[in-house]
Amino acid sequence: MAAIEHVLRRDRIVVVTALAVLTVLAWAYTLWAARTMDMGEMSMSGMGANMGMALAPAFRPWTGVDFLVMFVMWAVMMVGMMTPSAAPMILIYARVGRQVASQGGPLAATTYFAAGYLFAWAVFSLAATVAQWTLERTALLTPMMAPASDVFGAVVLIAAGLFQWLPLKDTCLKHCQSPFGFVMQNGFRRDAWGSISLGFRHGTYCVGCCWALMALLFVGGVMNIVWIAGLTVFVLLEKVVPLGRLISRIAGAGLMAWGLWLLIAQ
Repeated sequence: MAAIEHVLRRDRIVVVTALAVLTVLAWAYTLWAARTMDMGEMSMSGMGANMGMALAPAFRPWTGVDFLVMFVMWAVMMVGMMTPSAAPMILIYARVGRQVASQGGPLAATTYFAAGYLFAWAVFSLAATVAQWTLERTALLTPMMAPASDVFGAVVLIAAGLFQWLPLKDTCLKHCQSPFGFVMQNGFRRDAWGSISLGFRHGTYCVGCCWALMALLFVGGVMNIVWIAGLTVFVLLEKVVPLGRLISRIAGAGLMAWGLWLLIAQ
C-alpha cells in the first residue's frame, strides 16, 4: 500500500510540474509578445519582423507568414490561459489512470489526454485568427488589435453576457466543473488515440463554455495583459468555485449592462 501511495504521489508531482512549466512558458511568450507590441521595437529579421508585420496587418494584406504568426500567438496564449483551469481534470485523469491501469502507462495516457485538450483550443485559435483577420479587413479592429468603435465593443459585450445565461453555457460548464464525473462517464483509455479523443472531447466542452469570454479579448485588446490575466482568473473561478454558475451569471449581467451603457452613450 505504501508503494502504491508513493507512485501516486510521484505521478502527481510529475503532472503538476509539467503543467506548471507549460503554463509559465506560455505566459512568458505572451508577455514577450505584448511587450514587443506595446514598445513597437521589432527586429527587422526572422520571426521578429514577421510578428511585427503581423501586429499591424491593417497597413497591408496578411501573408501566409502573418497568419501563421498570429495563429501561434493565439494558440500559445490559450495554453497559458486554459491550462490552470484544466489542471484538476488532468490530475484526476492521471490518478484514475494509475488506479485502473494495472499494466502501466498512466503518465503517457495523461500526456495524450492533455494534448487532446490543448488541440481543441488550437482549433479555437485557428477560428480566432480567422475572426481577427476578418475584423481587421472590415476595419472593426485597429492595427493594435483593439476595437475600432464603441459600437463593436458593445455588441461583443452584450453577446458574451447573454451567452453566460444560455443553456449551452450551463451544459458545457457542468462538464468542466465535474472532472471526476467526466472520467466516470467516459472512462480511462491507455491507448494514445483513445486518450487524445477523450482530451479533445473535454476540451470541446471547455471551448463551448469559454469561447464567448475569449471573444472579449477583441474588446479589451487581444494582447492586453490585464484582460488576459483577468479572463484567466475568471475562467478558473467559474470552474473550481462551488458558486461558479452564480459568478458566471452575475458577470453575464454585468457584461450586458456595460454593453448597453456603451450603446446609450453613443
